[in-house]
Amino acid sequence: MISRSFLIGFAVLAGVPALALLLVVAFVTGPHSSFHSARIGGAFAMTEMTGRSVSEKDLAGKPFAIFFGYTSCPDICPTTLVALGDALRRMGPDADRLSAVFVTLDPQRDTPEQMRAYLASFDPRIRGFTGTQAQTDAMADGFHISRRRVPLPGGSYTLDHSAGVFLFDARGEIAGEIPYDEPADGALAKLETLVSPKACLPEAPPRVDLWSGAALGSSCGAG
Repeated sequence: MISRSFLIGFAVLAGVPALALLLVVAFVTGPHSSFHSARIGGAFAMTEMTGRSVSEKDLAGKPFAIFFGYTSCPDICPTTLVALGDALRRMGPDADRLSAVFVTLDPQRDTPEQMRAYLASFDPRIRGFTGTQAQTDAMADGFHISRRRVPLPGGSYTLDHSAGVFLFDARGEIAGEIPYDEPADGALAKLETLVSPKACLPEAPPRVDLWSGAALGSSCGAG
């Protein structure tokens, strides 16, 4: 189930009033949550940091982890990308069964060249997507990403935005999340479960719920 911390952070950025926030948290985190059936993701048209046009079709066929941010982000974005890269390295060959994507919310400054330079400091398997402002807004809306431009002295700006890594299965359906404050072992367990949901080998890592991180029983023999 989606974490309360994620919902609270998302709602605060979106400007949800306090009473409405309590109702949102109570409903979505309750036993009859409809969030898992919500349509998150879908079609998009962007540009990869290589300059190649990309769409949802480029992510089809295998699970993916996706994070929205921007290269001028002072803390949340680099911290998240380092953690994601560490998890990919710890996964070993299993990481090749997963796509990892960083999508900028600041296309005005984050050109393909800037994305390449920035992501060169992180795991090379993390792909960078940018686009026009209209393309970026459409993709962010499709993935339910909250963001707000905050002016700074001198004419510059920063962005407040939703934190956390979204996890999608090979069909492109939302499967879980890695909150910003997820411990390293928890993030690794979720990614391993995402790429091997029915692993039965004795050396396979424990399977976990991709929302809460709670341990799950073995699916061996389930077909």
